[in-house]
Amino acid sequence: MQVSPSKELAPYIKHYLFLDNAATDIQKLRLFSDGNTGVVFSLKSKLISRLNKYEAKEYLPASFLYGQLNGFKDIYSDNEITLIIVVFQPNGIHQLLGIPANEFQDSIIPVEDVFGQKIAVLQEKLSEQNNQARVALLNQFFSNEVITKPVSNQFIINSSLDFIITNKGYFSVKQLVDYTGYTERHLERKFKECIGLNPKKFGNVIRLHHFLKLLKNKSDDMNLTTICYDAGFSDQSHLIKEFRKHTGITPKEYLFSTGKLTNNLIKTSPAFIL
Repeated sequence: MQVSPSKELAPYIKHYLFLDNAATDIQKLRLFSDGNTGVVFSLKSKLISRLNKYEAKEYLPASFLYGQLNGFKDIYSDNEITLIIVVFQPNGIHQLLGIPANEFQDSIIPVEDVFGQKIAVLQEKLSEQNNQARVALLNQFFSNEVITKPVSNQFIINSSLDFIITNKGYFSVKQLVDYTGYTERHLERKFKECIGLNPKKFGNVIRLHHFLKLLKNKSDDMNLTTICYDAGFSDQSHLIKEFRKHTGITPKEYLFSTGKLTNNLIKTSPAFIL
């Protein structure tokens, strides 16, 4: 289930996701970039960061923040799970914390290290409530965070994001420079600070997810090649290379061999790491 935050939080938070999985066998979940950072609350049992053939387990924190991903991360569950995922806007976590977003890149960090012990109280309350009450608790917590932070000027980033998303990630850096009037070096510095990825890498993620949207909504008579061109890829080999870099699998494997939990979280067959 996907729920929008309160209106005042919309510049910071894209949506809340509520996921339940009753399976108790080993599940492998693959997290890949959608251009946003997020906070995951795991309410019933901890997720596992690593398994091996001897069944040794390394657990993730009960709740954690994940930064922008250059590729993908595999996580596992071996018990029933209930997840709440706070998906931030591309520049939302930087606005909330004032910390350069690239410091979180490819990282999974306990939420207490970011928000302090007050978020442990929130997690306890979340575990005791239904989803409607959970939304109210999340809105209240993050509204309090917004109140304590000075408003920063996001004009450059917001106008650049609008341009990139409107063009569905298919653009050149020169076009972005011409559109904004800022130098490539300045834009790259601002993107790394506010989003955690440079403009081109962020655009590649947006283009990938535009392709996934087209793939999801494709008609029976539409083939992969047509969707590939519609999403701005030069040919199928280019698409497959980019797709595999971000997800670790091919588009056909994604389409036929995975379970789609969210836009950037899929369920694949378990595989042990030696």
